[in-house]
Amino acid sequence: MENFEYIRENLAEISAKVAAAQKQTSFSHPVRVLLATKYAAAPEINFAKSLGYTYIGENRVQSLLEKYDALDRDGLHLWFIGSLQRNKVRQIIDKVEMIASLDSLSLAQEIEKQAARRGLRMDCLVEINIGKEKAKGGIFPEAAEEFITSLSSFSHLRLCGLMSMAPRCDSDAAYRPYFAECRALFERLRAQGAFPTDEPILSMGMSGSFVPAIAEGSTCVRIGRAAFAKAGSAEKTQEI
Repeated sequence: MENFEYIRENLAEISAKVAAAQKQTSFSHPVRVLLATKYAAAPEINFAKSLGYTYIGENRVQSLLEKYDALDRDGLHLWFIGSLQRNKVRQIIDKVEMIASLDSLSLAQEIEKQAARRGLRMDCLVEINIGKEKAKGGIFPEAAEEFITSLSSFSHLRLCGLMSMAPRCDSDAAYRPYFAECRALFERLRAQGAFPTDEPILSMGMSGSFVPAIAEGSTCVRIGRAAFAKAGSAEKTQEI
């Protein structure tokens, strides 16, 4: 049996950093650690789950499907967090509890269609392109309100909050203005009743940026390489 103690050590380190960041911020809400499992095999994911990390996010449909049957899914909260093509929605609509990368009306229409066919309601986060980077998906901040209004007619889609990925920065201080802007947008939308849930989600921060994201009010950080990379690896702080 493979030794996954490096994952235990990584998660203990991450947990300590999250707790320290929470003590330093003015926000009092809990912060969820969602493990981004793009580079993790099913046994690694199952080991992390055995330690209490029950929220995981997959970036690729094919990867999700390949791992799905091997996952210990009892009590597992499986999200899709990557770019999602319309023609792939039907393959995951009954396998995930959250699509955290809703970034177009056409994708929303397909989610509504496939969810209605299966008699379910799909929770979603709108992806915000907070850095307005042309190479990345997501709704630009100034278009978010209009986009969210356009979702109101979809009865099989429930908007639970926002997800954002900041541009790559060289320091925590450089990340914070992006996360602060996204938090301000989130609060405006929440005040307008955009999120029909008692605890809307603001998912910001990854392996290299979760500390400044927590400082600016993230409620959910997505951590991949920092959780699953082996000791001494240069990958541990990369942004996934």
